[in-house]
Amino acid sequence: MVQITNHMPTAELQALDSAHHMHPFTHAEGLAAKGPRVITRASGVWLTDSEGNRIIDGMAGLWCVNIGYGREELAEVAARQIRELPYYNTFFQTTHVPVIALAAKLAELAPGDLNHVFFAGSGSEANDTNIRMVRTYWDVKGKPGKKIIISRKNAYHGSSVGSGSLGGMSGMHAQGGMPIPDIYHINQPNWWSEGGDMTPEEFGIARARELEEAILHFGEDRIAAFIAEPVQGAGGVIVAPDTYWPEIQRICDKYEILLIADEVICGFGRTGNWFGSQTLNIRPHIMTIAKGLSSGYQPIGGSIVCDEVASVIGSVEFNHGYTYSGHPVAAAVALENLRILEEENVIRHVREVASPYLRRKMEDLTDHPMVGEAKLVGLMGSLALTPDKDSRAKFASEPGTVGYICRERCFANNLVMRHVGDRMIISPPLVIKPEEIDIMFDRARKALDEGYAKVKAEGLWKAAS
Repeated sequence: MVQITNHMPTAELQALDSAHHMHPFTHAEGLAAKGPRVITRASGVWLTDSEGNRIIDGMAGLWCVNIGYGREELAEVAARQIRELPYYNTFFQTTHVPVIALAAKLAELAPGDLNHVFFAGSGSEANDTNIRMVRTYWDVKGKPGKKIIISRKNAYHGSSVGSGSLGGMSGMHAQGGMPIPDIYHINQPNWWSEGGDMTPEEFGIARARELEEAILHFGEDRIAAFIAEPVQGAGGVIVAPDTYWPEIQRICDKYEILLIADEVICGFGRTGNWFGSQTLNIRPHIMTIAKGLSSGYQPIGGSIVCDEVASVIGSVEFNHGYTYSGHPVAAAVALENLRILEEENVIRHVREVASPYLRRKMEDLTDHPMVGEAKLVGLMGSLALTPDKDSRAKFASEPGTVGYICRERCFANNLVMRHVGDRMIISPPLVIKPEEIDIMFDRARKALDEGYAKVKAEGLWKAAS
């Protein structure tokens, strides 16, 4: 049996990686010069690298390792399923037990009449499915002109051509011919950076009404759907003002368009409920899921679909699917992950223990010279960095320069904490304990102190004019 272990010195592993491995969202030459950190083991909220450093994972991998690392139960379920039925597709009028059980469980957990699941291998694939699904829905309903999907600037919905088009990341749109036709973006509800002199409440209403303006501009007969994350994750953990989502819901109810909640990050406990839609009282027609569905132990995603949309799609042959839709091993692992979340009361731990404690620690950091705002929903939070708290000023340097400096100091202090522009974001495993949160924030404060010193030393402590 071939086993891949840390059988080489770190430098040799880095050289091999540089020679053959193309990383996502990475400048290859810069990474080759620096050398990637080689992660070899993980347990709970802790990572270990090839040099033996223990690193606290403040990002749960990529927002996904909700139950933490090293759960033997998931390994045992995967091995058992591989022995029994390692693969079969769900094309050609076939199915299998794990996918049946997982679909039924998701229908039980999802709110309202979201009772049907179309499986994919990732959130990107699931959002590509959603494009096909909502347009097919309106075709079958006799309204083929309803093709436009409205999204938000700075949203993230995946990195395939379809899902990357739904997202509002300008850097992604600059490569590969995106966005595809009939995708339109309105402004994000980021009060800290874009609210000006408006109160958060006024700003929330104003940004929500941009959806109505877009509907009226293009015509209701051309709008298929609106897609949004309950809380924008990769965009910097942007938490909309309280007035925003009620107004979005009113507009979606008033006009004949479908509402898609992208729950890839927010789902499966991250916000303190099973889904972010429950936390923020959103009533979607479709929810996109992935990440926390299996806690990252297997690649799996999907779309949870309401009765009406599923009924219409089911009345025709929907010419769409993936080789690994509802993969039996991934489905079995996801089921075990959901069992652990449910039986070990992980979501209650988020809501009643971890999130309140994390909120206190984050708010304590607002006394730091660089931190202007701390925002948190459940166990996803962000710190806005600014040279002037009163005016919410941006730095004069290129956006992200200061954030990157602070991120590097986090990594140097064995803390995984990410930056998006000049915001520091955090999203730890849901099982994190208060004493681990203490360690995480001791390291975060040290990193911010070191980052602040470097920003001052390099002459970057200047507000944009």
